[in-house]
Amino acid sequence: MPLSDAEDMAAGVPRRLFFYNGGFLRQPRLRHILKAAGHSLHLGLPRAEDGVVVWGRSPYANRGEAVAARTGATLIRLEDAFLRSVRTGRAGEPPLGLIIDPVGVHFDGARPSRIERLLQKAALDDAALLARARQGIARLKALDLSKYNDFDIALPPPAPGYVLVIDQTRGDASITHGAASARTFREMLAVARIENPKARILIKTHPETRAGFRAGHYSAADGDALTEIVTAPHSPWALLEGAIAVYTVSSLMGYEAILAGHRPRVFGQPFYAGWGLSQDEAPPPRRERRLTRAQIFAVSHLLAPTWFDPCRARLCSFEEAVDQLAAQTRAYREDGHGYAMTGMSRWKHKHLRRFYGGYGPVRFGSGSGAVSGSGAGQPVHWASKPDRPTGAWRMEDGFLRSRGLGAKLTPPLSLVTDRQGIYYDPTTPSDLEALIAQPLPDHDRLRIERLLRDIRKARLSKYNLAGTAPALPRGHRILVPGQVEDDASIRMGSPETGSNLALLTRARAENPDAVIIYKPHPDVEAGLRKGSVPADDLARLADLVCQKTDGIALIEACDEVWTMTSLMGFEALLRGKPVTCLGMPFYAGWGLTRDLMPQPPRRQARPDLWQLAHAALIAYPRYMDPLTGLPCPPEIAVERLAQPLRTGLSLRLLSRLQDLAKPVRR
Repeated sequence: MPLSDAEDMAAGVPRRLFFYNGGFLRQPRLRHILKAAGHSLHLGLPRAEDGVVVWGRSPYANRGEAVAARTGATLIRLEDAFLRSVRTGRAGEPPLGLIIDPVGVHFDGARPSRIERLLQKAALDDAALLARARQGIARLKALDLSKYNDFDIALPPPAPGYVLVIDQTRGDASITHGAASARTFREMLAVARIENPKARILIKTHPETRAGFRAGHYSAADGDALTEIVTAPHSPWALLEGAIAVYTVSSLMGYEAILAGHRPRVFGQPFYAGWGLSQDEAPPPRRERRLTRAQIFAVSHLLAPTWFDPCRARLCSFEEAVDQLAAQTRAYREDGHGYAMTGMSRWKHKHLRRFYGGYGPVRFGSGSGAVSGSGAGQPVHWASKPDRPTGAWRMEDGFLRSRGLGAKLTPPLSLVTDRQGIYYDPTTPSDLEALIAQPLPDHDRLRIERLLRDIRKARLSKYNLAGTAPALPRGHRILVPGQVEDDASIRMGSPETGSNLALLTRARAENPDAVIIYKPHPDVEAGLRKGSVPADDLARLADLVCQKTDGIALIEACDEVWTMTSLMGFEALLRGKPVTCLGMPFYAGWGLTRDLMPQPPRRQARPDLWQLAHAALIAYPRYMDPLTGLPCPPEIAVERLAQPLRTGLSLRLLSRLQDLAKPVRR
């Protein structure tokens, strides 16, 4: 009878696991994943109902194998899941998931394994499961994610039309237990040359060989007029895109070749051989079932692995693991060369080093001066500060920022760096504009729908300030959010209407019978920035002034919003409210708002709300988990912002001194 997926997931893995390898003590992530999966680690001798855990078929596994054989305990083999980390384990990065296998190990073609058992016996006909699998494959391609991700997606791939031969590290267990040897690699290259006598052949080295950790099977001596050793850190997906044929022994990249649409020649016995998706030189005899790419991916990435979320410290789905790995990989790809930052307030320096310094150095110039020294890194300048160095990217807070004001020295959970311009300046192109105009794949649409649902449920905004929600007058309510009048978004994005008084006057003139609700900007209320409206004018133009009020509650209670460029207009759009813009914020000019200012000619696309929100909340900003310090997806930021977070004592004291020192601005 077919084995149910749920039964397989729970079967055969005892709760108590005994280990005899120091790696379980040195690698806390392994302990955390096993604990989250309901297992406890022990030293000593197990009973028959316990388990003995070993790492795959490592040289030290024989200790545990002997104990399990002597005591009758279940032998459990661990291996990394197929999306592991940014860099290799030898570079010190822990895995995001494990394959916990009470049957065997997936790369041992001579014996069954948990993955093989699922591929043979699971029904694999559930429409929802297969849809997840197809979306998962599409996401890995779109995000350029592989098992290891320390490659350079900006590196131009070789000219297409080549034969791709995939090297592996010498002595790898997937070779020795996959009916192959070093000789197999010589045979594979010879076959590739015979079958493609006039084609260019690229031999792709393993990431650990490129990093100098382990030797491969090929060297410069294997090159000739048509054969090239490729050591550059190309994206595996980019290399597969340009290949006309793929040859592999047992590399995971051979499996990615299948996912990319190839039918690779396979000379070993990896888990993906024998199912009708590859041309196998030595197919394992037990595998007679014929599977689709979606079915095998459903097993390899959805059913078999145990995925772990390092920010939430719990087990998670494959999709959540992809979100986390994408956030960490983005940080690696953007930060690896370091930054030379200018125009940054001194109190931000420690936070910016934590935010952007995980993979490269972050240096700061004094004031707006350039950072000196060779190899200082990519120039980055705070967007609103003058004297931006030539070629500098611009930096600003993201749209889900913090629980507290930047003017109060509350560090942000999200930041944006823009290579072209900055989102609040409609006079020049920006990265955000380009992202908004891009089509949205189905998997990204589903993700932003879930994220917006969580944002609405948690009632989140940019600053998430505490406040009350007063009773509002009856009638057609128009919310008019005040802004900081000397803010760069007003100067650049609302040149014709640049004051809160002018905004209120226009809103009242065009809506004489409406109930006008005016909400001053928090920085203006705190006396930190310019933008107050004289009391007489407020009494004449507004029916109610809501100070220290929950902005989201006001949006929910009002029928529409009038604004210059306030982010509250964006927050209103996310909640289905009509928005009239007197300026040109990033969310205007796309057909989603009523615009009283001409749109830039560049904004010709007509995205829906999901495209706009995905660009602004997922694709454009970066997020950092304030608890773990890890790069994280926006879903983590939403969870953190839904909980009260305290600013460090030093920043709270500095903020208080700033309040005492600053005069109230009018």
